[in-house]
Amino acid sequence: MQKMNDMTASELLKKAAAQGSVLGLSRVSELLRRMGDPQDSLNIIHISGTNGKGSFGAMLCSVLRAAGYRTGSFSSPAITSVTDCFRINGTEISQAELDRCLGDIAVHWDAMEEKPTEFEVLTAAAFDIFRRNGCNAVTVECGMGGDLDSTNVIKSPLLSVITNVQKDHCSFLGNTTAEIAGHKAGIIKPGRPVYFGGTDLPALEVISARASELGSELFLRRENEVSFISSDITGISFMYRGELMHTPLTGEYQKDNIINLLCAVEILRGQGMDISSDALRDGLENVSWHGRFEVLRHEPTVIFDGSHNPDGIASAAESIRRYFPGGKVVLLIGVMADKEYSLYSSLLGGLVEKAFTVRPDNKRALAPELLAASLRNGGIPAESFAHLPDGVRAAFSFARDNRLPLIAMGSLYMYREFTLSLPWE
Repeated sequence: MQKMNDMTASELLKKAAAQGSVLGLSRVSELLRRMGDPQDSLNIIHISGTNGKGSFGAMLCSVLRAAGYRTGSFSSPAITSVTDCFRINGTEISQAELDRCLGDIAVHWDAMEEKPTEFEVLTAAAFDIFRRNGCNAVTVECGMGGDLDSTNVIKSPLLSVITNVQKDHCSFLGNTTAEIAGHKAGIIKPGRPVYFGGTDLPALEVISARASELGSELFLRRENEVSFISSDITGISFMYRGELMHTPLTGEYQKDNIINLLCAVEILRGQGMDISSDALRDGLENVSWHGRFEVLRHEPTVIFDGSHNPDGIASAAESIRRYFPGGKVVLLIGVMADKEYSLYSSLLGGLVEKAFTVRPDNKRALAPELLAASLRNGGIPAESFAHLPDGVRAAFSFARDNRLPLIAMGSLYMYREFTLSLPWE
């Protein structure tokens, strides 16, 4: 029988994936304990929220890097390959480094009676990789929820962040924003500050009560010092405390993420972190992040946006209206079956010349013919494709021939295959 620590990273993760997705902290806690609890030696900003976690984390890491910190970031899902879940100073780790880390973890993993899941292994790997690389400022993004998410083994974070609370993953987290907030508030730790960047009042009540119970100072979004000047497919410009700043990130929803970033920086300054105005400006100017209203090419314009739940789709629709006023777009879309996809046609109504539906590379993906039928029922012409590359080529050709922008929208699980299938000549 092949020994666990002789397997490749992909073989190890495949073995862990066979465990399925099981909520709870007992397995990851045991695995980390066997590894020496690397998370306890790190300065961590823990990030939960329905939308915006990845963009917020990317901006914060870029700012901290500009301030001279050695940063580590853990995000999910993997967009291009599993290694891009882990970044050191903004750079994706190598496959060789992941192989070494998982080889070491495998010895502990193999000794456990109840085996950890794939995401639990990745979480443990992240903490170990950041410790090995001497990171002194780390952002860790929850996979789903908060209280039972495998990242929630952080005992004393520099700051807990809940970007917002909206409806998503309802079968796991609840059907109301208050219920969902109860899970996300699980990342709040005794005596440690928490920031909530949302506006939902039932969610705020739950988060406020939890923070009060734990003696954790609660900070709320403040936007009176921010004045947005322009927003288009080249990025967003704004004034903050008398200084002009710009970020190349696009999408109207990034304005909320910018506000959250600015508020979080102020809290971290209060925690003793040295973040100058120059670092803030330079970090925002140089941030990059995949799959969030990302402009991939021009003539025709091709944009990929990872919006998949109704609030995300509504925000993407707002961006389309602003960036392409009075015109229509070609839509390529693929989502998971647990999303409220029946709402998409009303959210996108009037914006789409034609939709092309595909199946993301995930066993939970919605059948493209069902999504196409739903869009057609809502008045959007739609054609389904069993194979994603075929859908990409058809959508691109239609957009090019009709001189229309192509917006790829939906699950980040299709980002890699979409970009590989896109004509680049």
